[in-house]
Amino acid sequence: MTVSLADLNRMTPPNFAAAIGETFELAPWVADAVWPKRPFASVTALHEAMIGLVRAAPRARQLEFLRGHPDLAGKAARAGAITDDSRGEQSSVGLDSLGEEDFARFHRLNDAYKAKFGFPFIICVRRHTRDSILAQFERRLGHDTATEFAAAVQEIFYITRLRVAAKVTGEGTPRVDGRLSTHVLDTHAGRPAAGIAVELFEFSGETTHRLATAVTNADGRTGEPLIAGRPLPIGRYELRFAVGDHFRSRGIEQGDPPFLDIVPLRFSIAEPEGHYHVPLLCTPWSYSTYRGS
Repeated sequence: MTVSLADLNRMTPPNFAAAIGETFELAPWVADAVWPKRPFASVTALHEAMIGLVRAAPRARQLEFLRGHPDLAGKAARAGAITDDSRGEQSSVGLDSLGEEDFARFHRLNDAYKAKFGFPFIICVRRHTRDSILAQFERRLGHDTATEFAAAVQEIFYITRLRVAAKVTGEGTPRVDGRLSTHVLDTHAGRPAAGIAVELFEFSGETTHRLATAVTNADGRTGEPLIAGRPLPIGRYELRFAVGDHFRSRGIEQGDPPFLDIVPLRFSIAEPEGHYHVPLLCTPWSYSTYRGS
């Protein structure tokens, strides 16, 4: 359920806490403490005030707050004994449906992390693929405690920014969405390539799973971005373009089978709130790409 910023600014403390208290995991004190700072000029100002309270809290309270977060793909998550927000976030990358081998790997990493730092591994899963989460897990285990404490708080900033943006409508909503788009240019004909089937895949280990399909329009573009309305998960991807059919439809001799049939473009995403435009420029015998805008 969403609430407008204007209504939020007029709420009594109990109603204010009921409306946004759950955006900070099991920490209703954040909403209680930020209420006197009303009115907020923007949704971003509200979130910055809330995360500012966490950053300024005594170390003992910060540590208690971190310890209130669930393990990633842990036993509580598997049993459904976590908050609705955390359950939805973990399921968005399939952490609620891991096989036994992957579940055991996460369990080992969770145990090693908590043994070293004294609080759970925290990451904004909506900004990552599962491969990226595991890579971050391994990398951050090498941090010292001070570095990792700061990293955990920064991830809470990302998590709560998404939650607040989803919960509160109004002026100055923080930017939380990215966009992935493409277009195809037939450089042999010197014009956009219409009617080309496009598939987008995400890598998980050495396997892939398909995220989206589209067909280019008269401008050589897809009608909608391939990913939009959410952060672009950090990870590895592949676009596949069925260029062979396009050149066959133009009656161009390409050989049998054609020299180029399906063109794959492998690329990575590192900026979840960025715009990645990955075009294809092709002839029947060559192709190129770049990161556009």
